[in-house]
Amino acid sequence: MTAAPASGASKTPEWLQRRERGNIFWLSVMRHLSLLLGRRLSRCVVYGIALYFLLAAHPARRASRAYLQRVRQQPAGWLDLYRHILAFSTTIHDRIYLLNNRYDLFDIRIHDTEQLHATHASGKGCFLFGAHLGSFEILRSMARDNPDLRLCVAMNPENARQINAALAAINPGVILDVIALGQVDAILTIHERLQDGAMVGILADRASGPDKYIELPFLGAPARFPTGPFRTAAMLRQPVYFMAGLYRGGNRYDVHFELLADFAAPPAGSRQDEVRDLLTKYAAALERHCRAAPFNWFNFYDFWESADRETS
Repeated sequence: MTAAPASGASKTPEWLQRRERGNIFWLSVMRHLSLLLGRRLSRCVVYGIALYFLLAAHPARRASRAYLQRVRQQPAGWLDLYRHILAFSTTIHDRIYLLNNRYDLFDIRIHDTEQLHATHASGKGCFLFGAHLGSFEILRSMARDNPDLRLCVAMNPENARQINAALAAINPGVILDVIALGQVDAILTIHERLQDGAMVGILADRASGPDKYIELPFLGAPARFPTGPFRTAAMLRQPVYFMAGLYRGGNRYDVHFELLADFAAPPAGSRQDEVRDLLTKYAAALERHCRAAPFNWFNFYDFWESADRETS
């Protein structure tokens, strides 16, 4: 199946219309409880939280079942749904320890970094296009061995506000360089960070607001991906890597990198062709990692059905 042309600007994505569950007070309580009891004991609470959301969050449960049946190509039972939500809950819980620099609690295995290190050694910045797949916070573990690595994150303004509040609750001493997308100077700020040799992380499987989309085959059915991050990359012409920090159970995380485009050569076609090619590679990489670790994709809304509604 070939990629469909980019559609017109869409309305606000469904995931942005949903009210986030969570509370800064309870996040702070969980932080103190987790650091006091340790990861093993406090995980008992995580099992209970996952069970609560399995029973109470019907839309998320329905979306989880639809996704798992696509990615695993078999019916998804209640245990499968619980494993999916538990994996998500675990990565949120582990964020408390990662943001408090407790990397000693984890078995973190980093793969395929040769090209990324070469890019950094040359003084160039790069994009790290992730997804709501596993843990993005695990990326900070790379700084253990290379403190010169600089990472900033570009995201939706409301998410930027929420993550700053969450960071203050988890560890007030953590300073994360967050660029709010959609602001007038966002592209200029991203350009400045790249010129300074920083890595700019973007979760590119969701739109940060109204966007243009390209339809691509994904897990056996057409899905519409936002083009905003990919248009930015094609315009600023810095290397783009796919990044995934997959939770593998227990205390293990596998961090993968894959070069999608280096933009070293002059464009062979139009800017639109470059965006489509980059997005096609991104969707293929995302699908491979979803199939390799199916319980790690945390888009708890119907990724395919939502796209269909936006075209109607």
